[in-house]
Formats: sequence, C-alpha cells, structure tokens
Amino acid sequence: MNDPKSEEFYAKLKIQLADTSIWPTKYLYKFIVPSDHKKIEKIESIFDNMGAVITTKESSKGKYTSISILVKMKNPELVIIKYKQVATVDGVISL
Repeated sequence: MNDPKSEEFYAKLKIQLADTSIWPTKYLYKFIVPSDHKKIEKIESIFDNMGAVITTKESSKGKYTSISILVKMKNPELVIIKYKQVATVDGVISL
C-alpha cells in the first residue's frame, strides 16, 4: 500500500475533506466487492463499534456487492485510515 500514487491520492483527499466539511461529521463510504461473505464481513468488521449504518446490495447477477457505510468520523485522518484498512481486502473498489 506504499504506492506513491495512492499516497498522493490520500494527501489530496485529506485536503478536500478538511476544506469541505466541519469535523466531526457523518461520512459516507462506498465500496464494491466481489460477493464473498468473508470479504463483506471483513469490511463490516473494520467499522465495528463505531455506530455505523451499513447497507449492502447485491448486483443483478449476484457477482458483486455494493456496501455503503454511513458513520460519524472525527477528522479527515481517520477517514483515510479506514480507507487504507478496507484497501487490504482483496478485490475491493473504493468509490
């Protein structure tokens, strides 16, 4: 995960988040993952005990699942930490 492009992406995201929101704020994460219960559970577990509202929706052919997670975050740094944790799940796409 030490790809310079991703580090640059996260640095820009941190600035955008700081500029566009008053923290703490509710933040909506959106991910697409291959429909595999273990992968979905791993993503959900990253947000355990945070009061997150998690909704999942399977694609029409059942191959992929979209996961929306609405959770109150304290600051942009914590938002990015969660993105990096989710990025460790194989096959996940962050939107």
